[in-house]
Amino acid sequence: MASVSPTSSMPDIDSFFSSTGPLAKTVPGYSMRAQQLEMAQAIAGTIAANTVLVAEAGTGTGKTFAYLVPALLAGGKVIISTGTKTLQDQLFNRDIPTVRAALKAPVTVALLKGRANYVCRYHLERTVQEGRASFASREEVKYLKLIERYAGVSKSGDKSGLSEVPENAAVWQQVTSTRDNCLGTDCPDYKNCFVMEARKQALSSDVVVVNHHLFFADVMLRDEGLAELLPACNTVIFDEAHQLPETASLFFGESVSTSQLLELARDAEAEALLGAKDFTALPPAIAAMEKATRDLRLTIEGENTRMPLAAVMKNAGFGSALDGLLVTLDALAAMLESQAERSEGLENCWQRAREIAGDIKRWRDQAEAEGFVRWVEVFSHALQLNATPLSIAEIFSKQLSGAPRAWIFTSATLSVKGDFSHYNSEMGLNVGATASQSACWNSPFDFANQALLYVPVGLPEPNSREYTESVVKAALPVLKASRGRAFFLCTSLRAMQRVHALLLAVFEQEKLDYPILLQGQGSRSYMLERFRKMGNAVLIGSQSFWEGVDVRGEALSLVVIDKLPFAPPDDPVLSARIEKINKEGRNAFMEYQLPRAVINLKQGAGRLIRDETDRGVLMICDPRLITKPYGRKIWQSLPPMKRTRELAEVEAFFARSHDMAQVKVPAECSESRELPR
Repeated sequence: MASVSPTSSMPDIDSFFSSTGPLAKTVPGYSMRAQQLEMAQAIAGTIAANTVLVAEAGTGTGKTFAYLVPALLAGGKVIISTGTKTLQDQLFNRDIPTVRAALKAPVTVALLKGRANYVCRYHLERTVQEGRASFASREEVKYLKLIERYAGVSKSGDKSGLSEVPENAAVWQQVTSTRDNCLGTDCPDYKNCFVMEARKQALSSDVVVVNHHLFFADVMLRDEGLAELLPACNTVIFDEAHQLPETASLFFGESVSTSQLLELARDAEAEALLGAKDFTALPPAIAAMEKATRDLRLTIEGENTRMPLAAVMKNAGFGSALDGLLVTLDALAAMLESQAERSEGLENCWQRAREIAGDIKRWRDQAEAEGFVRWVEVFSHALQLNATPLSIAEIFSKQLSGAPRAWIFTSATLSVKGDFSHYNSEMGLNVGATASQSACWNSPFDFANQALLYVPVGLPEPNSREYTESVVKAALPVLKASRGRAFFLCTSLRAMQRVHALLLAVFEQEKLDYPILLQGQGSRSYMLERFRKMGNAVLIGSQSFWEGVDVRGEALSLVVIDKLPFAPPDDPVLSARIEKINKEGRNAFMEYQLPRAVINLKQGAGRLIRDETDRGVLMICDPRLITKPYGRKIWQSLPPMKRTRELAEVEAFFARSHDMAQVKVPAECSESRELPR
């Protein structure tokens, strides 16, 4: 690891992490870890020097405490950005209070989320006034009453505080605001706004916990309350930093979706009822725009697909539908302009109609902007027009070159075999004033004894027709040996559905009673809760279960991965980036595609061993791990598990694990034959 000298102005970091220190005295089950202490020292040095640190910390290192202790001790303002709202809540509600109490640090902490997470009093009142007619079910009416009652007593208005209403309930869209439909200072409820209150709390607090989407939305749109925070901030910490390239690409580009247009139609209809009932030409204009929006979506068949601009424009129906939509949108904008002075809501709808029309015209008419790729993404009910930068390095490095402050990027998966050059290059952390130091701390877990990597013999190439059937056939005896208790992770939704169908059939045929769970049968948290309680289930998932999932103990003893997670080369953004790199005379596969696949694979593999007592098998079915020259680089990037290609060794491993569980005494794992080199 790179040496980063600890700060002399900060209290002695070692004493806080010692076996007799404040963490040991206040945190149940705390034990001193050398990796955690070294990481904390490196972060302390980074904060003192206002430099940039990229820190990979293997599972079990305790990276959260490793950055919280020096950040809280250093003083000054700290922004901590996480990959998910779940981790955000965990930091705010559990981790930070624990460390703050242990250190007796008098710091104030605020939680700041995007505006869609807070009840909007204005839109709530408007929705209540519209009554039952605006809802598709009685359940939504019941939810609305619960939200109305909650808004009357809640201090934060954060929808996560109302667990009785599901997070994906349709009613939330009608009682929260978006950047488009927020009335800002013109809102009659501005002084009592939950979003504004959250921002005030953030401005006055020492530590502010946000998420990556919020951070980048604000950096680019200056909309989420961070614009005033950043200038005064001394330290920015990105946890789950491996997600940043994808998130940054999203926000450094431009996009407009049919969902925005349908939301505009809904809001315009509601505002017309409240403020322009006598203007009878408005409802038909709204209906015409809404129909044109839905017609545009119907020009492209299928769902969950991404298409480059060139492919979309070959579809004559798409081009004419887009032109037709713009005609109806311009007509609606003209009508809304004539009524705008009658209410703040109508004026807001007029401004939105103008802006969205401008965004669509710019996407349609601009020549291919240098450094950007235009493409379309299709969902089940929506269509999105995107312009994405081919590289975010230059844009992001500019964000780092402002006022002096410390920037810390940490995750369990940032390097390829200890090499950070891919991540640093992608994020623009390897040039000039933003040149970073990189450091890596391996997991303290005993992978050699706790885990086994199994690559079965005889599987066909992943592009063969019978590949998924062969994977399930190879996995079946392993699932029997593990007695269920498995994640079956697939690299595509299509493969996931096929694996599900095949396993259902073979479990019934062989009379295996392991429950089968499929991603999408409920929320991720609900599925995980069921998986843990069942104790012997097989959960089949795609991207949602590759990261951010923590199942400790015997309930998860096997992780099966169907293929190496290379992004599909026909993805429009990926193919444009590959073309750009290759045109520059570089090797896009080795520099870009392979490192990204390794980082994704490390995330999936990281689901298996979550604490010191876990034991399990990682089964990677893809023969390229053995047959391709780059395979060695991939498996050497994984934790140092013993490796085998023999099913008998896998069965023996699980037999020993079963015996250990029965007698509750430690046992050593025998040597396994290494993969061919």
